[in-house]
Amino acid sequence: MAETFDPWSPAFVADPYPAYAELRARGRVHYFEPTRQWLIPRHADVSALLRDRRLGRTYQHRFTHEEFGRTPPRAEHEPFHTLNDNGMLDLEPPDHTRIRRLVSKAFTPRTVERLRPYVHGLASELVGALVADGGGDLLTAVAEPLPVAVIAEMLGISEGDRGQLRPWSADICGMYELSPSEETAQKAVRASVEFSSCLRELIAARRKEPGDDLISGLIAALDEGDRLSEQEMISTCVLLLNAGHEATVNATVNGWWTLFRHPEQLAALRADRSLLSTAVEELMRYDTPLQLFERWVLDDIEIDGTTIPRGSEVALLFGSANRDADVFAHPDTLDLSRKDNPHISFSAGIHYCIGAPLARIELAASLEALLDRAPALRLAAEPEWKPGYVIRGLKELRVEV
Repeated sequence: MAETFDPWSPAFVADPYPAYAELRARGRVHYFEPTRQWLIPRHADVSALLRDRRLGRTYQHRFTHEEFGRTPPRAEHEPFHTLNDNGMLDLEPPDHTRIRRLVSKAFTPRTVERLRPYVHGLASELVGALVADGGGDLLTAVAEPLPVAVIAEMLGISEGDRGQLRPWSADICGMYELSPSEETAQKAVRASVEFSSCLRELIAARRKEPGDDLISGLIAALDEGDRLSEQEMISTCVLLLNAGHEATVNATVNGWWTLFRHPEQLAALRADRSLLSTAVEELMRYDTPLQLFERWVLDDIEIDGTTIPRGSEVALLFGSANRDADVFAHPDTLDLSRKDNPHISFSAGIHYCIGAPLARIELAASLEALLDRAPALRLAAEPEWKPGYVIRGLKELRVEV
């Protein structure tokens, strides 16, 4: 199994898809000893398990660590776990239901739609600067600053306070990789403390003087007498920022790396902008930035005759599910006109990405701006992948115009 699935191998990270195909061909479930996880590679199973209430992002709503057969987190890592464990992504009902309902009152379709002109204007401005420079690193010039600025704008974080947002996000997200090191944990703890402190000050300021921003909306959100606690607000803001940064940045850069390797598809997109919306979905499917999503088994489940007992952890392989031939015709072919595209890059079930509409606007805006303002955009150097596998992206993407 280790020869097939090796998330610490640079070669595997660069191209995990042949290994995924082998896993799907060999069966619906595989035990991976190095991380003590059950790997789930097929679309039907991944999609079903994302909706199965016998699994959860946490188990602490039903069991203690000891009852579940797990070791409690180390005390010195507490700031990270306090921040992480109070966010929607790592909660189960009834807390998840309550918090998502309250957040949805502030994070409305109207709120997102109101950002569209800002997103498109900023994308055009960033691409204009890249073109004026004759090219550069697409990651740092366009892909990274766009979602950082959009989420910061949405939260009401001033431009002078935005410099640390991306480093904090990267350090916290390091903990989502498989078997993170103690150095990674210490960085995440430090970022959690500093980020929380920044947001606590911002929340206090908005309580005194509300504005037209998401934090003010979260403070005001009220439903059947329920309000978000300060920690829940902090965790929500960090979750939105981290998801907005890591997923959208990597989707943008991975998407362009894919396009450069499929020049006929890039030419078709340049010739026909009506492909833009399906192109965004297909690029998300073809090389999703989130390759693996973990769930705890709260009650025994059975997959294809294999019993996975309570206390186990399953690893849902999004990247593999998105290349499943049982669901996608010619799954290893990039087809920007693909209409039937039930990819699961934004997850499914109660934890479906609440920021998906905003991510789609950002991805389309940067793609369109680059097509319009840099019509001859081309690759300047072969890129390298970052070592992370769960949240998978390139170190940089050097381009010329």
